[in-house]
Amino acid sequence: MFHRTCLRASAALASITLLAGCGLLTDEASGGKKRITVGTTSEPTTLDPAEAWDGSWELYRNVFQTLLSLPTGSTSPQPDAAKSCGFVDAGHRVYSCELREGLEFSNGEKLDAAAVKHSIDRIVTIDRRGGPRGLLNSLDRIEVTGERTVRFRLKSADATFPFILATPATSLVPPGEYPADRPRRDGRLTGSGPYVLEAYAAGERAELKRNKNYRGFAERRNDAVTIRYYRDSDSMVKALEDERVDLTYRGLGAQDVVDLQQQGTRDSRLRLVETVGADIRYLVFNAKDPQAGKLAVRRAVAQLVDRGALVSKVYHGTAEPLYSMVPKGIAGHSTVFFDRYGEPDTAKAREILRDAGITAPVELELWFTTDRYGSATRAEFAELKRQLEASGLFRVTVQGRPEQEFKRGYTSARYPVFGRGWFPDFPDPDNFIAPFVGENNVLATPYESTEITDELLPASRRETDRGAVTKDFERAQEIIAKDVRLLPLWQGKLYLAVSEEIGGGERALDPQTVMQLWELYRKASW
Repeated sequence: MFHRTCLRASAALASITLLAGCGLLTDEASGGKKRITVGTTSEPTTLDPAEAWDGSWELYRNVFQTLLSLPTGSTSPQPDAAKSCGFVDAGHRVYSCELREGLEFSNGEKLDAAAVKHSIDRIVTIDRRGGPRGLLNSLDRIEVTGERTVRFRLKSADATFPFILATPATSLVPPGEYPADRPRRDGRLTGSGPYVLEAYAAGERAELKRNKNYRGFAERRNDAVTIRYYRDSDSMVKALEDERVDLTYRGLGAQDVVDLQQQGTRDSRLRLVETVGADIRYLVFNAKDPQAGKLAVRRAVAQLVDRGALVSKVYHGTAEPLYSMVPKGIAGHSTVFFDRYGEPDTAKAREILRDAGITAPVELELWFTTDRYGSATRAEFAELKRQLEASGLFRVTVQGRPEQEFKRGYTSARYPVFGRGWFPDFPDPDNFIAPFVGENNVLATPYESTEITDELLPASRRETDRGAVTKDFERAQEIIAKDVRLLPLWQGKLYLAVSEEIGGGERALDPQTVMQLWELYRKASW
């Protein structure tokens, strides 16, 4: 029968590029029958970690190392490339790491303190719009104090800094292949992680094999993995049913989950792994747009959106309404949007608009990505359009674009309102607020709030007891609910559909809900 496993969680490429002189591999090559194939709709937007603050991290986690990592079951960063790390001053402004001995990249370059400094300095120097530079706002400078010792000096106390060093944003790269002042553009990828990227076909697949020189925390249970990228969940599920992939990760829609559950009662080949995740979906309002830039328009939208209906009609119980940017299970979660706006109410929305002198229906564009989060996204935005237009207060146009084109659009401020999802970099409330506010944020859509950026976040980062920062983040969310530059919609669950031949699915997601491919294995082979 169908097995359903619940897992508690903490919190312009070339079309085909051959890497390291290797061609695209067949499934029988490099590990033979031990090769595992993973299907996903989460395709990398770039192969250079200095540019990406998005789903590209799925690939990075498995090919690059970071100084620290968040292994399955861990709520605090643990050493990876580092032998040890820690604050060396009482004010939490100086953080020092000592590297493991004998580290090297897959191209033979030495992974030393100078390489660490190079890797992280280039993120700041390149400063890609919408890239990971925003994670390093507290960093002042990096000092190499020995061949294997690196010291980070911070502008102010930041108790979250160890978590940042555990994100794939701070992936370590060889200086000889990654320029200090510009992204790498040859379509190749070189790291020191558990796997080597043998071959990559943009939009199609990535071929990984075991890195024989890897020295880190991961205990690999397979020799080779293929990641296949799909444009939509329908084609991905078809590949799963046809046994062309062994498991799926990211992109299963709610109806896919329901269908697989029903199918599973007749087919014992598949099981569903369900994570109680911290991923969220939300709307972003572009303040430069003539309509979305009006506070009254944003508040009217907040007054009309029916999250319960959205979740029920589109997601069939695979998600739940979210009324704050910080989801359930994370310190600082609240219901601030419900507290402020209550149940959907057309009369209140009309009054908000009328008080601002707006009496005619508001023309509004909503944009979404067609291939990042699964097929249900289109239905989600159709439901949002229905809800807003049913009030008689809005005339809504919905537009969808593939992820890479979509990202170029919203980072260029072309979209009035657009939808995004967020999978946390680390399980802390800071990571559900800080990335979205300030001039240099992950959305490339400036949202200035000096109380949040200059007062609340700095105060919370001085506190090493992360359970004690709740009030700071509750206040930050009150500000967000008042401004409505962001509108949380729902909190999801993450599902893996796994062949019965594959083990390790329950351990394959780290606290960042990033796939750790090394945990997967074929039951007949191990």
